[in-house]
Amino acid sequence: MRVVARTLPGTASCPSCGIPSDKVHSRYQRRLADVALAGRRLVIVLSVRRLFCNQRACQRRTFAEQVPGLTVRYGRRTPLLRAVLEQVAVALAGRAGARLAGQLQARASRSTMLRLLLALPDPHAATPRVLGVDDFALRRGQVYGTVLIDCQTSKPVELLAGREAQPLADWLRAHPGVEVICRDRSGAYAEGARLGAPDAVQVADRFHLWQNLGKAVERLVARHRDCLRPPTPEPVAPQPLAQPAPPPEESAQSDQPEPVGQFAERARRHHAMVHDLVAQGHGVRAIARQLGWGRHTVQRYARAASWQELVDGKWQDTRTSKLDPFKPHLRQGFQQGCTNAAELYRQITAHGFAGSYGLVRDFLEQYRSSPDPIAPPAPTVRAVTGWLTRHPDSLTADERSQLQAILVGCPQLGLLPATSAPSARCSRGSAARSCPGGSAPFAPTICRGWARLPLAWRPTLTR
Repeated sequence: MRVVARTLPGTASCPSCGIPSDKVHSRYQRRLADVALAGRRLVIVLSVRRLFCNQRACQRRTFAEQVPGLTVRYGRRTPLLRAVLEQVAVALAGRAGARLAGQLQARASRSTMLRLLLALPDPHAATPRVLGVDDFALRRGQVYGTVLIDCQTSKPVELLAGREAQPLADWLRAHPGVEVICRDRSGAYAEGARLGAPDAVQVADRFHLWQNLGKAVERLVARHRDCLRPPTPEPVAPQPLAQPAPPPEESAQSDQPEPVGQFAERARRHHAMVHDLVAQGHGVRAIARQLGWGRHTVQRYARAASWQELVDGKWQDTRTSKLDPFKPHLRQGFQQGCTNAAELYRQITAHGFAGSYGLVRDFLEQYRSSPDPIAPPAPTVRAVTGWLTRHPDSLTADERSQLQAILVGCPQLGLLPATSAPSARCSRGSAARSCPGGSAPFAPTICRGWARLPLAWRPTLTR
């Protein structure tokens, strides 16, 4: 939707000298985007005058007239539309704000939304009664700054360049009224607070108190890291070697039932056929040509005294092996503690064994017991520190059992739960406000790291 308008005759003031003028130089058109009307984009085509400045001392010769509430210098949006886009930019910033502006029929790019947001003046902040001071890194290890927080509203107040005492002292002098300064252990911030607000009370915030307590506990746990290892399980007593059953006697073999089945029946029939032909005087080659078999097959049947010898080994007892003469030596060496198969293989090879290493290895496998259980890995120093400093109710059952075993095995670590656990309960939310006098007294003698805490901080932990 387009609205065409023009300004009425009259006087307009020069923006430089403020002298009104009605002497027209020329006219030109301006296109102004306005808020949507009935869901449609609205554009105002406004014809404005360019006037002469009658003041000879003014450096401006001509100027364009402005319509109050409708136009601003170099502006292509009305003040009303600009205010709408600024509110959208404050809420959604760049890309999301640009998408919402498009739905409101006020198209703007993400760069425009960010530019409008950055052009807004900083809101006026009253001097906080409780001021939080801490540093932050613009480039870690190189460039740092100082952030000031209103601890009662949890909103940032100011950003200062560097983390020295002078910028903080200057800001405190320019903003009197700070009663409590909550800071970390930095000596520069202590000096700046003393110079800028000598009447303010300096306190340590709960985060840094808890952080320093955690570091002290971690140093103590690190010095007793040997107590963190779980006890090594006792090795299983070696069992005596089981002697393999001796081979059955020939008499026992004769008592075994004969093999049955399709293969056994075929072997019996073929054995009888070959031996009948041999008894008739036929040679091996002639029998092979007559039966259509291979010569070696006929030889195997002819050389077998009985058909049972032709049956596959799965119907027979354990066959003889190259390793049989050396098995007593292998058993004796294994019983005496030499369980290395390669070493035993080299010993029997020196005595004439011509078999492979695999035969020795497979034979010794029957005597090997299950390996000793592997001890679980010891918990890390950070893990144990977390168990000691976290709220007891947040520990799992497994963590409680591991912690209990460590505390039983290390008396010095056993003193820590009496100090750190109450601190954990009194360091969160409403529990911190309802815990009278803070946490339980911390025992300085159990941790040399306690001596590194500032003297002014220890009463805060021990009250």
